[in-house]
Amino acid sequence: MKRFLTYLVLAAAAVLTIASCSEEKRRKALLPNISGKAGEVIVVIDKNAWEGAVGITLRDTLAADCPYLPQPEPLYTLVDVIPNGFNNMFQLHRNIIIVNISSSVTEPGVTLRQNVWAAPQCVIGINAPDSETAVEVIKENSQKIITTLEQAERDRVIRNAKKYEELAIAPAVTEVLGGSPHYPSGYRLKMKTNDFTWVTYEPQYTQQSILGFKYPVVPGEEMMSRESLISNINAMLEKNVPGMFENTYMTIAASIPPSVKYMNYKGHAFAEIRGLWDVHNDYMGGPFVAHAFYSEDGQDIIVLLAFVYAPKYDKRHYLRQVESVLYSFEWAQPKNNEGKE
Repeated sequence: MKRFLTYLVLAAAAVLTIASCSEEKRRKALLPNISGKAGEVIVVIDKNAWEGAVGITLRDTLAADCPYLPQPEPLYTLVDVIPNGFNNMFQLHRNIIIVNISSSVTEPGVTLRQNVWAAPQCVIGINAPDSETAVEVIKENSQKIITTLEQAERDRVIRNAKKYEELAIAPAVTEVLGGSPHYPSGYRLKMKTNDFTWVTYEPQYTQQSILGFKYPVVPGEEMMSRESLISNINAMLEKNVPGMFENTYMTIAASIPPSVKYMNYKGHAFAEIRGLWDVHNDYMGGPFVAHAFYSEDGQDIIVLLAFVYAPKYDKRHYLRQVESVLYSFEWAQPKNNEGKE
């Protein structure tokens, strides 16, 4: 009887979960589309707080220089709006931070919500009884706030990439790497060998590219060390990405050492390499970010390297777009063995 009751409870919980998910999907479908530019954040805040310590702390957190760009650009573009001015137009924005400083706040902290007035929307609440506490809340949760905004921006790019995908590219990349990102409309396969792919989007005056390549694991070598990653990536770039003139080729810029960070995203472990690239014996350059990880059989290192060339424009938005595509990588699904017992 106890086991039967347990099954009933689990079944009821499953039904409620499904119903809740379905209700959320229906509610989201009825919401208007978001507005605003990518990388932009509406900050709903009292004028005095914005001009005081709270606003300074928010700007130090979210409008600091974006790392590894050739020219200074803020991490996010902040637009402050007083609470009385937070009308329907602003409520449709993609990213909103609402700063609530009130003596009635009994539990200071940060709240995260999605799709409140529009979809796909990110709404972050900062709640505190006074300005001093608000500053502490922002500092203590700075990485959480940044990560939430980054994830929201990334998810939008991936969603559009899957919705408007250049379907012919992924199979070609999968043949080389064993899996592929989802490439948005407008990208094309520029180059493919047995260990290298180059997919690019090249409207006038800009280029957003994703290089995909592999190289064998060397027994006894620390393949994920900083030295090994940079050395092997540079070797593949020199071999496969020539410049416009003789004895020119793409390389990781040595003037500013790149960062290497080890990450895990939805169960997918990889090393993130972020820095600047340039062309040996030439003057081209720009930002890049790469993900390096082991192949499924552990025999190779797979590298996805996204880079931007946009000499006439700011580069933050272009890099964030192409970097987001890296996060859409999926291993190829095994084929069904039809007819086998």
